[in-house]
Amino acid sequence: MDEEYDVIVLGTGLTECILSGIMSVNGKKVLHMDRNPYYGGESSSITPLEELYKRFEIPDGPSESMGRGRDWNVDLIPKFLMANGQLVKMLLYTEVTRYLDFKVVEGSFVYKGGKIYKVPSTETEALASNLMGMFEKRRFRKFLVFVANFDENDSKTFEGVDPKSTTMRDVYKKFDLGQDVIDFTGHALALYRTDDYLDQPCLETINRIKLYSESLARYGKSPYLYPLYGLGELPQGFARLSAIYGGTYMLNKCVDEIVMEKGKVVGVKSEGEVARCKQLICDPSYVSDRVRKAGQVIRVICVLSHPIKNTNDANSCQIIIPQNQVNRKSDIYVCMISYAHNVAAQGKYIAIVSTTVETTEPEKEIEPALELLEPIDQKFVAISDLYEPTEDGSESQVFCSRSYDATTHFETTCNDIKDIYKRMTGTDFDFENMKRKQNDVYGEEDQ
Repeated sequence: MDEEYDVIVLGTGLTECILSGIMSVNGKKVLHMDRNPYYGGESSSITPLEELYKRFEIPDGPSESMGRGRDWNVDLIPKFLMANGQLVKMLLYTEVTRYLDFKVVEGSFVYKGGKIYKVPSTETEALASNLMGMFEKRRFRKFLVFVANFDENDSKTFEGVDPKSTTMRDVYKKFDLGQDVIDFTGHALALYRTDDYLDQPCLETINRIKLYSESLARYGKSPYLYPLYGLGELPQGFARLSAIYGGTYMLNKCVDEIVMEKGKVVGVKSEGEVARCKQLICDPSYVSDRVRKAGQVIRVICVLSHPIKNTNDANSCQIIIPQNQVNRKSDIYVCMISYAHNVAAQGKYIAIVSTTVETTEPEKEIEPALELLEPIDQKFVAISDLYEPTEDGSESQVFCSRSYDATTHFETTCNDIKDIYKRMTGTDFDFENMKRKQNDVYGEEDQ
């Protein structure tokens, strides 16, 4: 271990594994360590089921009705991939897709007045939806057509909207959309967690709705994908990529000290040896003195023996409960997957509820979501602190990732990855460049 590396990475969460893969592809010499004996850190999938009961300190362990323990792979952090989103691009461009298999999530639903409805995101669905009255449907359809045709580089498509100064609130007014439609557009299509976006320039919201529609167009049922055998497969896929390019991995390796000289990182000390480095990437748990607490997330893993009511017996779905519907500041999310994804025993479903904590009684906050899931065979409740780095790493060359937030997709995680990449290298992360480097190693794809 007494060697010199360009980059040392601590922790094998998804953010760390993607960055380690990218740095290795870019020709950097990478050492990747984790104090745990397994990959994934906070974003791992737990198997067998007995291990999950131990982790949550549930004394009796799973009953026989839960089937074989090893048939389970339970994500600690529930997220789906947007079919046209940044993570899928990273997977395709780094060819990590060769290690993974995905299934489309069967439906996306939104909560209104105690019931759930399918999210309408195409003109046809909008006209057939029960979420809106007849006139509202026509106005919403006009809005969807406007978004689909919108091109920030072509002012002919603006229809009097200035993408950099018109707020989203004003765009909704222009199309005369009512509060319920605004709720599901902002939260179930643009996937915002709060309503702060309403007074921001509309360009980002329009692009988010476009991403949703384009992702939906790829596979038809929903815009989301999910890997077979659980999300724990993702960090491992990127770890393999790093290894192909000469990255070194050490699991079960405790970190005694991050060695600094004159305020700059020079290495990591473990079991008496020092590995030297120029830059360090890590998750917040390795540098408690360089992060601050920025809130909490509650996640409740629920094991069910039935699909969720009113979802057409979908074996996977997402439900978004917009904050306005339950008098909150942030949305509540439900991600549901099942035996169809090789993450649960035959006939079993896993629904994970998550939201940003707003009160001193987080479990009360998620009751509206739990009511949709009844009866629940077993619940596992986790309340996690959210951390963010207190410095940008330019002086210390220590680059710390953010904790995984309550959103049910990976777009915010990808933004963090691109942000860290830019701070480390001084250049924007370039998907196309990754592709070219891959071709140098694997040869051009067969035409």
